[in-house]
Amino acid sequence: MNTILVMGGCGLIGQHVCSGLLKKGNTVIAVDEKENNYNAGKLNYSFIQSAPDNKEAFEKIFSQNKIDIVIHASCTVDNDFEPIVTDKQIAISKECDSFIYEMAMNNGVKMFILLSTDQVYEFTKSREPIREEDKLKPVTNYAVLKVESEKALIRQLQTHKNVIACIIRHSPVYTHKFIDNLTAKITDPKDNSKFVCGTGQYGFQLCCVHNLVDFILCFVRSATDTTYSGTYNVCDKHIITASQIIAFMRENYHLGTVISRSAGGTLSKIKSIFSKNPEEKENYRYLDMNKLEHNNMLDCTKASKIVVFRWDINNTK
Repeated sequence: MNTILVMGGCGLIGQHVCSGLLKKGNTVIAVDEKENNYNAGKLNYSFIQSAPDNKEAFEKIFSQNKIDIVIHASCTVDNDFEPIVTDKQIAISKECDSFIYEMAMNNGVKMFILLSTDQVYEFTKSREPIREEDKLKPVTNYAVLKVESEKALIRQLQTHKNVIACIIRHSPVYTHKFIDNLTAKITDPKDNSKFVCGTGQYGFQLCCVHNLVDFILCFVRSATDTTYSGTYNVCDKHIITASQIIAFMRENYHLGTVISRSAGGTLSKIKSIFSKNPEEKENYRYLDMNKLEHNNMLDCTKASKIVVFRWDINNTK
C-alpha cells in the first residue's frame, strides 16, 4: 500500500478522502491548519497541524517519510480560507504551491492530485457540455487562485515527466450535512430571502462529496502510468434544479418561506442585485446568474471511465 500525504486533510473534502484511503489500507498523513476528530484514532492515520504556507513543516514531513502520493486539497476555501477569497489568500496559495510541488517532485512522489474548480472555465451560453479542453476564463478570486495552482503544477511537471498528475475540476460540493453550496443557489444575497424563478426548474451542476472521493480513490488505485495524467471534470451526472434543492431542504432541514418570482422582468431585477454586490467576484459561493438562465453541464465522460458516479442529492449521505 501507499503512504499518502493529504494537504487540507481535515476539511470537508479532505476528511472524507482520508477516510476512504484508510479503508483501502493506505497509510495517511493529514496536514491541516485546523484539526477535527473525523479520522482520529484510526489505524495508519496521523495528523500534523500546520498552515498551508509553513515550508519548514513540510520539509520535515518529506525528510521523515517516504511519500508515494500527494493529494493537494489545501486552500480549497471550505476549511483553510473563509468564503471570501482575498488577494492576500491568493498570495498564500501561490507560496504554498511553489514549495510543495518542488518538494514532492524532488522527493520521488509518483502521483500528484490537485483539486481545482469548474469556475476556471469561460461560461458558455450554448447547450454543449463544458469539456476539459474548453477555454479558461476565471472570474472569481477563487477561480484565479486555482488557475494559478494548475499552471504552477504543469510547469513543475515539465521536468518530472514520470509523475502521474491529475487536476480535478469539480463543481461546488455538498453532503447531507454540508448544504451551504446548495442554499446559496436559492438565496438572495441582499436580504438572505429564499427564492425561485418561475417553476424553479432552472438548475445547477453540483458535486456530492462522495462522487469526488470515489473518483480520487479509483484514480489512486487504477492510474498506473502517465497516460492517465491530465485534467478531469468531476461532478454529479445530472443538474440539480432549484425546486429539488428546496424539496431537499424542506425534508431534511428547516426552510422558511420561498418566494416565487417570474422569469421575465423580475430576472433582470435579480441580476441587478447580484451585479451590485461588491463581493460577487470574490465570493466563491456567489450565485452566478448566467447559470440560472442556462443549464450548462460539465462533461464528466472522461472521469466516468475511471469511476461510476452513483451519488446525487437524493441518495447522498
